[in-house]
Amino acid sequence: MSLNPYVARSRQPVVAMIGGGQLARMTAQAAIALGQTLRVLAVRDDESAAQVTPDVVLGSHTDLDALRRVAEGATAFTFDHEHVPTELLEKLVADGVNVLPPPEALVHAQDKLVMRRRLSDLGAPVPRFSEVSSVDDAVAFAETVGGPVVVKTVRGGYDGRGVVMASDPDETRTVVERYLADGVPVMIEERVAMRRELAALVARSPFGQGAAWPVVETVQRDGICVTVIAPAPDLSDELGSAASELALRIASSLGVVGVLAVELFETTDGALLVNELAMRPHNSGHWTMDGARTSQFEQHLRAVLDYPLGDTSALAPTVMGNVLGAPEIPSMSMDERVHHLFARMPDAKVHLYGKEERPGRKIGHVNIVGGASETVASLRERAERAAHWLSHAQWTDGWDEHA
Repeated sequence: MSLNPYVARSRQPVVAMIGGGQLARMTAQAAIALGQTLRVLAVRDDESAAQVTPDVVLGSHTDLDALRRVAEGATAFTFDHEHVPTELLEKLVADGVNVLPPPEALVHAQDKLVMRRRLSDLGAPVPRFSEVSSVDDAVAFAETVGGPVVVKTVRGGYDGRGVVMASDPDETRTVVERYLADGVPVMIEERVAMRRELAALVARSPFGQGAAWPVVETVQRDGICVTVIAPAPDLSDELGSAASELALRIASSLGVVGVLAVELFETTDGALLVNELAMRPHNSGHWTMDGARTSQFEQHLRAVLDYPLGDTSALAPTVMGNVLGAPEIPSMSMDERVHHLFARMPDAKVHLYGKEERPGRKIGHVNIVGGASETVASLRERAERAAHWLSHAQWTDGWDEHA
């Protein structure tokens, strides 16, 4: 098998990332600063990451041959998404590929039922849950809970997909019948009475070093994160430390290498419950590109290459606004929208993903880093206004960009 030219030309390590999306694109940017070239496995040559790195392997994450081609000569093999089948990853490990996080860790981000069971065994706080083998199982659980429940697909759901709220046993029966009739495995859990959603982002190296960024608040709309506030406002030092320590303990117990995002519910009585795990750079960490001493993308590279991890402290309070495709794509070009945004908010840090605009699609994000006296409320208002402008070409306060 011939050596990849990007390995032959450089003595620098090569990190291979599965997936050509925006996470790989931003990881490629971090790799450039380290003198490296990120190799990506993309389905098409116009995908987000494939636009910015010269080392692209075209193929599917379910094709073992494509996975082997992208792994050839790579120092580390990691992920933009968690959807590579475990059995294929185990074959790569048998080939000697340095898969990070390893398959036995990654499965906890792929399979929600496996994750819930393992976290329960570790004593980590999770909502009450149950496997669903039949409609009667789900109805019995809903009756036991005596309140709203959440039906989730065991694999494959994200950004609100594969998650259905059911208010009573009858609605639970209808939802579960539909999934099981389609042959889709599901699980069920109680719907948590929560104050808000938090995310604890950490990183762990093969050496076992761990690092944690400040815990953030995430704001969801229709199951999609729209705003991240870093650090989470009005979060006690005690609860913030508990969230970070929990995330670091999970990373160590599961053998995670790289970035781990632990999505959390802060309940109305002040407790923490684990919602989801992601073993890769994560939307809740995009603020780190401008608001932390080390971004999550650089840190992920440091971790999988077993470099000493970077300083995770915040430079200042920061708010990220996701730029989502509008229901009706504006006639104004994105270039012109960026022009007007910079004219009004010269401190806005814009990160666009090179993706075609489609309704609801994540096409970029904006970070606003706080100044000496700006309040978190003002930061959030500006970040959300900037993101809305880039999505809709409309100012939420009616500001006239031509005035």
